[in-house]
Amino acid sequence: MNELKKRLSVILESPKHKTEEKLQKICFLLDQEIPYFNWTGFYFRNGDREELVLGPYVGAETEHTVIPFGKGICGQVAISSETFVVPDVSKESNYLSCSVSTKSEMVVPVFKDGENIGQIDIDSHQIDPFTDDDRKMLEWLCAEVSKIL
Repeated sequence: MNELKKRLSVILESPKHKTEEKLQKICFLLDQEIPYFNWTGFYFRNGDREELVLGPYVGAETEHTVIPFGKGICGQVAISSETFVVPDVSKESNYLSCSVSTKSEMVVPVFKDGENIGQIDIDSHQIDPFTDDDRKMLEWLCAEVSKIL
């Protein structure tokens, strides 16, 4: 995990890439390095609206390009401002299905100046694959991402 953090830091600190490119590279790296990360993407608050807009991502196309606060796991995290790990999406009543292949999901908020401005969303094709180390790494990553926004 430390090696992955170093590689993520190199992307974040790159002076030659714009923020959007950095976020895309982060999604790609996570997708490549963690075999059970099958969809990795960022959602960000749409100005003053209570909705999230899809940002850079890697994985299958999704129809969920705008998500109202409170809807699905991402929408719940927009309100709760807390990491949400769903080991089995079939047991979650407020789950927005992006793909029939998705079996679990983890969403970690991104804070800027104490405000929840977005999140990273990870879907997996496995039931309950996410570890405590995954959660800690993604929480660290979101804190680092906030510094470039």
